[in-house]
Amino acid sequence: MNIQTPTIWTMGWVEVICGSMFSGKTEELIRRLRRAQIAKQKVQIFKPLLDNRYSRDHVTSHSALKLDAQNIQNPEEILTLLEDNTRVVGIDEAQFLSHSVIELSQRLANRGLRVIVAGLDLDYRCQPFGTMPFLMAIAESVTKMSAICVICGNPASRTQRKRMKTDAELNNQVIIGAEDIYEARCRRCFEPPESDR
Repeated sequence: MNIQTPTIWTMGWVEVICGSMFSGKTEELIRRLRRAQIAKQKVQIFKPLLDNRYSRDHVTSHSALKLDAQNIQNPEEILTLLEDNTRVVGIDEAQFLSHSVIELSQRLANRGLRVIVAGLDLDYRCQPFGTMPFLMAIAESVTKMSAICVICGNPASRTQRKRMKTDAELNNQVIIGAEDIYEARCRRCFEPPESDR
């Protein structure tokens, strides 16, 4: 009887990189994808059309590292954009994508691809954000990153939204921005929105 042992080429998996803003999630995603490229693996990277803070055609970290990326409105678009020889799929800012990204990640991994997903695990209210808790649950590997609290210097796991000008902004879960709107805070220094107190 001939029993074949699965190899990296026939067995896929899902990796999740999560944490607060400014924790280095995209930087870590780029690092992993670049290592796959060095290993001569075909890599494709996708990001939500919504995320246009630094560049429309790249995933870009706050420290200005970047890789070419394709914009998607819906996760299903990945299937039509996916090239035959792709071995590694990177997805940045997954919290902004619909829940179909969960099933898509499973399908790609089941087809033998390595899927690396990055995103915020908590929103500005410190509540689980979008698809991320589900992706963390189905992943083979989860890396939780932390930033540095801007108030006290301790490890920061929360994203503090600075004061908003209007009530509409205050209650909107998704407002795209960087240092102009958000900062990293630790558990002790995090201040929930007034409406949550």
